Amino acid sequence: MQSSPQQYIVDEKGNKISVILPFSEYQQMQKDLHDLAVIAERNNENTHTLVEMKKRLGNSL
Repeated sequence: MQSSPQQYIVDEKGNKISVILPFSEYQQMQKDLHDLAVIAERNNENTHTLVEMKKRLGNSL
């Protein structure tokens, strides 16, 4: 993802309080956050080796 120039909204003291970004960049960030949430949820699931999966799928390949 190519990042666009950052634009900020600042308060009267010059503190950054918001950021302006292209909607497409925002959408990509939302997708990335969703993917990370799914990964975190599945972190403790049991895993299977490639050999096990080949055995399980063997009849359907």
